[in-house]
This record gives sequence, structure tokens and C-alpha cells, in this order.
Amino acid sequence: MIKELLAYLRPHRLVLIVGGVLGLIGSAAGLAMPLLAKYVVDAFGQDRSMAGPLLGLTAAVLVGAVVSAAGGYLMERTGEGVVLGARRRLVDQMLRLKVADVDRLKPGDLLSRVTGDTTLLRAVLTNGVVNSVGAAFMLVGAIVMMAIMDGVLLLITLLVIVVIGGLTGMVMPKIQRAQKHAQEAVGEMGAVLDRALQSYRTVKASGAEEREIGVVSAAAERARDRGLQVAGWTSLAGVATWMAVQVAFLCVLAVGGSRVAAGTLEVSALIAFLLYLFYLVAPIGQLVEGAVQLQQGLAAMRRIKEIEDLPGEPVAKLLPPEDPTPLGVTFEDVVFRYGEDRPLVHDGVTFEVPSGGLTALVGPSGAGKSTVFALLERFYEHQSGTIALGGKRIEDWPLAELRAALGYVEQDAPVLAGTLRENLLFAAPEATEEEVLRAVARTRLDDLVARLPEGLETAVGHRGVLLSGGERQRVAIARALLRRPRLLLLDEATSQLDAVNELRLREVIAEVAKETTVLVIAHRLSTVTNADRIVVMEAGGVRAVGTHAELVGGDELYRELAATQFLVS
Repeated sequence: MIKELLAYLRPHRLVLIVGGVLGLIGSAAGLAMPLLAKYVVDAFGQDRSMAGPLLGLTAAVLVGAVVSAAGGYLMERTGEGVVLGARRRLVDQMLRLKVADVDRLKPGDLLSRVTGDTTLLRAVLTNGVVNSVGAAFMLVGAIVMMAIMDGVLLLITLLVIVVIGGLTGMVMPKIQRAQKHAQEAVGEMGAVLDRALQSYRTVKASGAEEREIGVVSAAAERARDRGLQVAGWTSLAGVATWMAVQVAFLCVLAVGGSRVAAGTLEVSALIAFLLYLFYLVAPIGQLVEGAVQLQQGLAAMRRIKEIEDLPGEPVAKLLPPEDPTPLGVTFEDVVFRYGEDRPLVHDGVTFEVPSGGLTALVGPSGAGKSTVFALLERFYEHQSGTIALGGKRIEDWPLAELRAALGYVEQDAPVLAGTLRENLLFAAPEATEEEVLRAVARTRLDDLVARLPEGLETAVGHRGVLLSGGERQRVAIARALLRRPRLLLLDEATSQLDAVNELRLREVIAEVAKETTVLVIAHRLSTVTNADRIVVMEAGGVRAVGTHAELVGGDELYRELAATQFLVS
């Protein structure tokens, strides 16, 4: 895990070296101060001029301050670069993940990994690593100077520091575990809050504000409790560092004072030694802080690696396919379930969709209709059987080429925050103005465009909240048509349309079916009575295939569905 952490530093190694050198120069200036202070005391005791030692001490202070400030700025700049690189890398991986993995994860927790966990990397990779190197140099330098002053006092100091330092080292793994649990708790809180915000209107309409506030508050309390565990262990490490220096000070003062009284040690040497001892507080504190931050960074790195280690998909190009030939679809004995512990969704599904024309999938909820589309888009991989597209097994299609050939309108017809034009061009950014206007006219959106204050440049709000449900569906259909797909998948494309707009959209679908293959899922059978072929699904299988008239006469389930919608007596 340390290797992965250091990999984030490689692009910034030159700046880090410069910053590290500046830090070392600042540390060297700091190391000179106690020695210069000894010269000042000696000059005072020997009635000599103190101008030279005082000027040297002042110069050391100024040089140390300026150089340390410059090094600190470079470290902070590097830290921001590290965070940027980590976030880009993590977001790049997240948007390449397979749908099945994203379904398993929680959006709020993913956001926490991009924001909170990457921020922890900045601390560990700048303050934690680089400052620890400077602190180690300061520590070694101070110990060398203390050895020159008096070896006996140095031995007493090191003995105390090593004993207490060993106890501190035992705390570090506990800090790492506590930090990982704390980050997980923050991610869980984000997931709970995201759930409430994504269903904000439902929460309001259900009068569930107090309950949701309670759920989020409980998650926040769990995050606080985990954070307190981290704070407790971190404070223990800090107290141990403080105790080490204070106990060493008392021991040195006792032994050194007795030696001064005996005449075997100069007062100025004892003062300089005590100054170096106090000088150890900063480097030891930085080393302990660096060790704590390293544990926190390792905890964050483990959460980041959990995402980076998931298999990703190649990015699909959104350009329309060069070959406009409509694609046929074949399902043969397809078996699929969403997980090993989940029931079968498809159990030997077999049907064929000819190239061109309109084919409909109908049946009760839970029959596996939407899963057909998910398998065609390769959001999931089927366990057995054969799925072919255009006569070629779907596994043999390059993923980018496969998705470029498909136009997909989801059941909830999602619209993204942004302008109406941005939503229309989302799947076909290279579409011309003429193509956009044609898609708008075909989906009967021209009235909407004329009514909006800024036309196509009007912002539609978060998730298209400023549009009606039917308008969002038509935007999603227009977006899919702009791709000029070889196979158009429509999942309940007319569920939120009124009768007039449904009729108009049926005309559009019939028109599109003359140019390409259209596969539509419908619960409202009135939208597909004119389909070339209707596939009736039930309980993960196909029970009948035919036209509307054939199925009314030959399939009891379809006849019942048609009767409940007053399509037959």
C-alpha cells in the first residue's frame, strides 16, 4: 500500500525535491540557534562583545523563517496537485465501472471517496512524507549536536525517548483501523443523505422529514463516534510525545544540574543542551504526526484501491455508427440472474427480432423485459445461452462499437442538469443544428422549445425538474434518435404521455421503424397493437410470439392484458 501511495508523488517529484531542500536549509538554520545562543551566553559571561553572536542568531532566525515559508508553500502546492491527480484518477475509474458494481455501491459513499479520502492523501503525501524527512534531519542534527555537548546527557535523553516511542508505535495500527472505520461511517452518512435528497419530493409528500432527519442524524452520530475513536488514539500518541520530552527534560535537568554543581559541566553547555532538548519537540512531534497521517492515508488508500481494483470497461465513443444497416436480435436459451444468491430473471429466454420494423415486449411486471435491454447494452453478462446482434454473438462485439449502434431510452427517461440543447446532444455531440431541429420536430418538442424563454439554451433544472414527465420522455427519445441507432430500445417510452402525444409518438415510432429496428417494452398495449411482432414474457420466459390479432386469439395472458385495457371485449 505504501508503494501505491508514493505513486501519486512521482509526477511532482521535482517540486518535492526543491521543497525538501528548502525545508532542510530551514532546519539547518534552526539547528544553529541553540549553538549561537551558547556563544551569546559565553560572550556575556566573559564580558566580550555580543554583537557578532546576536547578528548570527538574528540571521539564522530570518533565513530559517523565509526558507521554511517557501518550502511550506511548495508542499501545499504539491498537495493540491496530488489531490487533483487522485480525484481525476478515481473519477475516471468510477465512470468506467460496470453497472453491476455501481449498483452494489452507494453514491454517497462514492462521493466520500472522491472528496474526503483524496483529501487525506494530501496530508500524508506532503506533511506526512516530506515533512517527516525534514523532521528526521532535524532530529539527527539535534542528536549530533547534543552528543558534542555531552554524551551522558544524550544517553539519558535517548533512553527515555526510545521507551516512550516504542509505546507510541503500538498505537499506530489502531489509528489506521479507526480512521478506516471513520471514513466508512462518513461514506454511509453521505449515502443516507443522498437517498433522502434523490427522493426529496417523495419525502415531502409523505411527511417523512422528521424520520429522514432521524436516520441521517443517526448516521452522523455514528460518524462522530468513529471520529472520536480516531481523535482518542491520536491524542494518546501526541501525549506520549509530550511526555517523552518532559521526562527527558527532568532527567537531564537533574543529572546535568548535579554535574554543574560538581564543576564537571559548564552552565552554558547545560543551557545549550536543554535548548536542543526542547528543539527535539518539533521534529519528534512532526514524526509522530507524520506516522499518524500515514496511518490515515493508508486507510484512505485502501478505500480508494477498493474502487481502482474493480474491473472497468473501455470508454464507448458516442459517434454514430458508419454502417446504418438495421440490426436483428436473437435470444436463445438465455439464463441470467443478478447475483449468485438471487433468483433467476431469465430462465431459457428464446425469441428473435428481425432486422428492421417494430417488435414489442409485453407481459406482467417482473417478467424480465427490462433485463433484455440491460443484456443487450451489456450492462450485465448473461450466465448461459446465446445473445446475438446482427448475426454476431454479443460477446464478439467491441463494447464501444456495440453501444454506438444502440439507442436506449430508459424507463424513467433521465434528463441531466444543463440546457435542453446539452441534453439533446448528450449522446451525439457531433450532431448538426439541422439534425437537432429535425429530432425536435419528430418528437413534437417544437412547441416546448417555442415556449421556453431561451429556447434550446434554456436550463432544465436538476434532473429535468422544470420539464413535465412527458416532456422528459420526448427529450430522451430525441436524444436517442440523434445517434441514428441501428437498434432503438424504448423502455415504456409513452408511459407519461397523454393520449394526443401518445398517438403522435406512435406515429414517430412507426416512422423510425421504417429506417431501423425498434424494440419497445410496453405495458400500455395501445402503443404496440400495430407492431410487426409482439413477444409475450412471463416469469422469466417467453410464452408466445405473434401479432396483436394472433395473440388475442391464441394466448390467454395477452388476451387478458388486452381486455383490462379495453382493447378487446
